[in-house]
Amino acid sequence: MSQKNKQPLLLLIIAAVISFSSLSSCNQVDSVEAASSQTKEQTKKPVKSKETTMAIASVKTTADTLTIIGVGDMMLGTNYPSAAHLPKGQDCTPLLSYVKDVLSSGDVTFGNLEGVFLNKGGTVKQCSDPTVCYAFRTPDSFMPCIADAGFDLLSLANNHTSDFGHKGRVNTKKLITENGMKYAGLVDCPTTIYENNGVKYGFCAFAPNSGTCDIRKIKAAQNIVRELSLKTDVVIVSFHGGAEGSRHQHVTRKTEFFYGENRGNVYNFARKMIDAGADVLFGHGPHVTRAIDIYKERFICYSMGNFVTYSRININGVSGIAPIIKVFTDKTGRFLSGEIVPTYQVKGKGPQIDSKKRVIKKIRELTTKDIPEAKLVISDDGIITVTK
Repeated sequence: MSQKNKQPLLLLIIAAVISFSSLSSCNQVDSVEAASSQTKEQTKKPVKSKETTMAIASVKTTADTLTIIGVGDMMLGTNYPSAAHLPKGQDCTPLLSYVKDVLSSGDVTFGNLEGVFLNKGGTVKQCSDPTVCYAFRTPDSFMPCIADAGFDLLSLANNHTSDFGHKGRVNTKKLITENGMKYAGLVDCPTTIYENNGVKYGFCAFAPNSGTCDIRKIKAAQNIVRELSLKTDVVIVSFHGGAEGSRHQHVTRKTEFFYGENRGNVYNFARKMIDAGADVLFGHGPHVTRAIDIYKERFICYSMGNFVTYSRININGVSGIAPIIKVFTDKTGRFLSGEIVPTYQVKGKGPQIDSKKRVIKKIRELTTKDIPEAKLVISDDGIITVTK
């Protein structure tokens, strides 16, 4: 072959390598895969309290049933602008202790990580309006609290992932990997694969923020999901979208704006991702809970609210109740049933099981109002089933 003919072929090969690397260059190596599975086995043997045992033993499953758990925003405290925003004694251990049994009861557990992990330094982001803009910097020593609670997958696709610049992002990714977990959602690492008990879970995450995989670029997002679905058994998609606050609890089915920023159309996004091969979709970003949905036998939660947000985030009223969503699927990701484990936050103590079951009532109300065509039944105890 002539040198002239070799050049186009070489360019094609380079392009293919770059394309593949963009979807597999995160924190995936065989040793990390093994470490993640080992960590999972170690954290799946909690000592159950009476209250959390009630929350776990509600749905009958079989050996072929997968249990996929998701929660919303997590920020365990920040040392910026002051260490006064950290838990007493800078001890994060109690924050997830009330819900650890539930979080550790799944085959794979997901959460949205708000902010970065960094003891000091980093370049704090510049805000055009400081009254509605916060920067979160959590000490390195807090990362094991998340791993010990049973988490496997973390989204970095949100508006706080660049709070302290490049240094904050790099250190956060390093600590996640060192603690046996995996992450996705950044332009330089859009996807990851987690394997447990012979099942491969593909994970990707999206947001409308700089440096993240863009929730507003539907075709590009579909390409990511489509390629991931070819490599895995079940695809989990996380999305950070929609306007924020108690006035924005509803799924509008339109593009949402907040302080002039396009936060995407979460209803359309979720459906397009399922069309491309997604199986379970977990939403977050509005800081309140939203409706749930079923499309093509795949599960969608449009927002899971504030799960553990120790400081500087409002947890009053509806902003302080949140679900632990348990999705039961077959090994292809087809929805079988689900469960809403209700929690509420107590200032300074983290999430606790809510005996009043407020978030179950709220999700049922919102789903009935916003997605009336969804053939979903939510029981008083939070069991989710599909009507024939």
